[in-house]
Parts: sequence; C-alpha cells; structure tokens
Amino acid sequence: MNTNDGIRQLMQAFQEGYLRRDVTKADAFMNLFTADSEVIGTNGVKPGVDEWYMDRASARELVVGDWEGWGDVRLDLDSMSIHSRGEVGWVAATATVTTKIGEENYASYLEFIKTFIDDPNLTPEQKLLHILRGGMNTVYELRRGETFVWALRFTAVVVREAEGWKFAQMNFSFPTIYFPDVRIMG
Repeated sequence: MNTNDGIRQLMQAFQEGYLRRDVTKADAFMNLFTADSEVIGTNGVKPGVDEWYMDRASARELVVGDWEGWGDVRLDLDSMSIHSRGEVGWVAATATVTTKIGEENYASYLEFIKTFIDDPNLTPEQKLLHILRGGMNTVYELRRGETFVWALRFTAVVVREAEGWKFAQMNFSFPTIYFPDVRIMG
C-alpha cells in the first residue's frame, strides 16, 4: 500500500466515526490519534483553552461533544489534498456541517443570554452589545430556514506509527468573509 492510500484509509475511518456518532465507540475512535495529538476545534483560540486540546485524552471531549450535539459532518474525501514526506503527511479537505435548528432556538438564545447578564466580569455595555449581536444573528439565521449547512475547513498533520497512520494535529475552521467572532483587545 502506498502512503496516500494509508492516509486515505485514516481519513475514511475518521469520516465513518463522524457519520455513526456512536459515543460508546469514542475510545476506539481516539486510537486514530497519537497520544500527544493536538486538536483545534472551531472555538479554539489559545492552546489548552476552550476547544484547543493538547492530547488525545482531552481531545475525546471535543469528539464526544461533536457526536452528541454538533451536526452531520461530511468531509469531501474525493477532492481532499494529501501530501507526505517520509513518516509525516498533511491533509486539507473541504467539508460541511449540517443541522436543523427551529423555532425553539429563540427560547434557547434567551436562556443563553442569562449567563451574560449574570456575569460580574462584563460591563453593562459589553452585556448589551453581546446580547444585541447574538439576538440579531439568531433572528436573521432562523428566518433563512431550519436547515443550516455551514462550510468547514479540515486540516490535519498525520504521522506513521507502528500501527499505521495517525492524526498528530487537526484543525476545524469556518471560513468567513466578515469580521471574525473573536478579537484580541489590547
């Protein structure tokens, strides 16, 4: 088997895990990762914080969370880019995340904003701005229909170990044409 075929098999196993979303098989799924793998989710901003996991054990939290509540993740395995040099490879693929969100999201958003109202670390202006921005987003998106399909970028570094190819680093990201949601204030 050539290198690209081994990496393709790893990617197919990853896709199958995300299609099945069987939380009882999460431990076995995590064997696709090196022990020191670094996994960066769409909410990862700093290493070790939020969705930036620094090892396989903590990255399991992201996988289980995705399987339980994210959406239907579909990688475009037919057009993904695969490169390798020796025992290291890298992959880039377009993908989508599809989910249905309905009218119940209005109530969910109102519950969500309570965390900002009660946060003593935020100024009244910060609270109001966050509530207004999120509220407008909620109204705008829900009026566009219940089926949400988000474009997703998936990149990964893979390494060949004795058992075969494994993920050493992985990154999920959303492309945007607007200002990013996260901003560093100086």
